Amino acid sequence: MADERTSTEDTRPEDEVVRLCQDLIGIDTSNYGDGSGPGERKAAEYVMTELTEVGLEPEIVESEPGRASVIVRVEGEDSERGALCVHGHLDVVPANADDWQVNPFGAEIKDDMIWGRGAVDMKDMDAMILACLRDLARTGKKPPRDIVFAFFADEEAGGVKGSGWLVDNRPELFEGVTEAISEVGGYSVTVPDAQGQQRRAYLLQTAEKGILWLRLTAHGRAGHGSVPNHENAVVRLAEAIARIDAHVWPRQYVASVRQLLDGLSDLTGVSYTENDASALLEHLGGARGFVEGTLQDTANFTMLDSGYKHNVIPQTASASLDCRFLPGHEDELMSTIQELAGEFVEVSVHHRDIALDSPFEGALVDAMKSSLLAEDPEAVILPYCLSGGTDNKGLKRLGVNGYGFAPLRLPADLDFAPMFHGIDERVPIDSLKFGTRVLQRFLLSS
Repeated sequence: MADERTSTEDTRPEDEVVRLCQDLIGIDTSNYGDGSGPGERKAAEYVMTELTEVGLEPEIVESEPGRASVIVRVEGEDSERGALCVHGHLDVVPANADDWQVNPFGAEIKDDMIWGRGAVDMKDMDAMILACLRDLARTGKKPPRDIVFAFFADEEAGGVKGSGWLVDNRPELFEGVTEAISEVGGYSVTVPDAQGQQRRAYLLQTAEKGILWLRLTAHGRAGHGSVPNHENAVVRLAEAIARIDAHVWPRQYVASVRQLLDGLSDLTGVSYTENDASALLEHLGGARGFVEGTLQDTANFTMLDSGYKHNVIPQTASASLDCRFLPGHEDELMSTIQELAGEFVEVSVHHRDIALDSPFEGALVDAMKSSLLAEDPEAVILPYCLSGGTDNKGLKRLGVNGYGFAPLRLPADLDFAPMFHGIDERVPIDSLKFGTRVLQRFLLSS
């Protein structure tokens, strides 16, 4: 763990971001989705300490014991302008240590990278935000407008006990906020251009698919396992699963996806069609999966539950289905699932969240672009749609337009995107310092 600390005014944010990232990774905030994890309180208290040390007065807010978020507002030069929210989440998905090369909560530095759960999602960005925020407080620099900095709980379970709870119960904390930035955007992919030269393209996230976590419950007739039963709930569920899994979701390129594909095509010289973008997407490396998930709606089964004894046919059988829909597609997706499930299978909504679609233009986008290009002048910046979700969904209920901007200049050979929720998460130290410099420029220009 890092232990170097300095409080001098000439300390640069990039000088302490490694320590902050290691410290945050070392705090286990695993979110199992059922309330059984350690919660975010310890990490929130760490953030509070780092902020109060430089004279800030953050507020720690719990939605329930242990589920803690931290909020602090920094006054800008023009408080009449719409404020900006810069946010991250403190929780992480669980990690099975036996699967990892290192202790997932050891925050080890290996091969010039910080390893550990959250190194990618998203304690790296938390550390960048914290480093830049501490710098603002130490130096007395004022951003152009008010900025609300938020470190949320519970993002990995949909934000119900974090951003969602705060929006519903403490909306005054976000008074005047009109725009926001957070995770899963602003990172680089390296692609060959039309002349065969390697070029970095930064993917700025402007849209997100919506979420429908559904529960399918098949109903049938209970009975003895030795007696024929043509109303078997397990079979009815299996048939519904097969129908849904076999369904081919129609391809549709929303604006952000179209702009990404067009930009990549112009850069690489590789064309694509309405039905086939595979040759173009091959150049995205590990980020390909994220993009492929945004070419159409998706539905993937994740859990099954049925029965209690080997020789008893159960009366019900259930499955969990993770659906992600493009902006404007929610009703169509739900109708399709209900039709495919059939008459003996009930479809209920376990969790729902909206799709997002923000424009790839305007002063905020210009500030993101200029901040990146100041550090990497030869780069190309393209929009994209995220197949997953972020806490920007919760803030949208307050009318806030959210973007994904956690800037990282990544090595061409690092398979970065698959490390989200994967094993052996790691972030290069140089990338972390680069991102901190970019974020600092952005905060002082947005």
